[in-house]
Amino acid sequence: MEPKRIREGYLVKKGSMFNTWKPMWVILLEDGIEFYKKKSDNSPKGMIPLKGSTLTSPCQDFGKRMFVFKITTTKQQDHFFQAAFLEERDGWVRDIKKAIKCIEGGQKFARKSTRRSIRLPETIDLGALYLSMKDTEKGIKELNLEKDKKVFNHCFTGNCVIDWLLSNNSVRNRQEGIMIASSLLNEGYLQPAGDLSKSAVDGTAENPFLDNADAFYYFPDSGFFCEDNSSDDDVILKEEFRGVIIKQGCLLKQGHRRKNWKVRKFILREDPAYLHYYDPAGGEDPLGAIHLRGCVVTSVESNTDGKNGFLWERAVSTQAPLPHLDILTALPHPLTHSLRHR
Repeated sequence: MEPKRIREGYLVKKGSMFNTWKPMWVILLEDGIEFYKKKSDNSPKGMIPLKGSTLTSPCQDFGKRMFVFKITTTKQQDHFFQAAFLEERDGWVRDIKKAIKCIEGGQKFARKSTRRSIRLPETIDLGALYLSMKDTEKGIKELNLEKDKKVFNHCFTGNCVIDWLLSNNSVRNRQEGIMIASSLLNEGYLQPAGDLSKSAVDGTAENPFLDNADAFYYFPDSGFFCEDNSSDDDVILKEEFRGVIIKQGCLLKQGHRRKNWKVRKFILREDPAYLHYYDPAGGEDPLGAIHLRGCVVTSVESNTDGKNGFLWERAVSTQAPLPHLDILTALPHPLTHSLRHR
């Protein structure tokens, strides 16, 4: 019987011999991790056994690279992987740790809900609670908060979360509120912003969530960003990055000149509507941006090179073509529907 597939998707992997980072299609199995050069490949480029392995996250070995985690095998071989965004990394780390623990205990991998592990009341629906917290009229107010000469945009404080839970009659006391907020944090509905809240999540505090006015948090799709105190010119340049993140992940993109296909990390934002794309093995600066106002997207079932994907055309007088995309991750046509409404 073949091992069960637990998770799969694109990650950027560091080479074992050279300091090169390349996108790989990675599959997490019950007993190991397989990685492929392409999703369509039949044979893996390598395999990492999980028995006896240890996982380190976050991995701080590479200062300029975010969302990196490390797997060390019993033979003391280190394997480094980089995710496209925080929630993706945490999802991989959570499943890999659980797979290793299941191997050690001789158990089958099975997902266990946060409700059982933290003993949440049966009446609590974290998903519905998250939507209520994000309500523009009755939810938690997102603010621009300043600390240590940094401005945290679209944020709120830890004590504001507990105050809201109490006022909304979602909890009976502040201690129960901390438990619920910690569950929201563990499930990715809330994200830490700033050193204090991040240190609590990393385990240096008694609870992962802090009922504290100096602990900052944000919603994962809120358009959060942190900036140093800057000039008006800097603010204008960052305007295109202020939109709420609708979707993000890795896609194949066709080049403008050589027409070759490369894996790129894409982030779709609205208000203003932009699609930024990055080298997943590169830095934080985008390789390019597509202003979606006045654009239409057409789903192409077949084309000359035999790939399925999306053909972009700008709906203006120049009729300039935009990049040709082919989705190879688990992000299907909902991305198209999101763009049609921009």
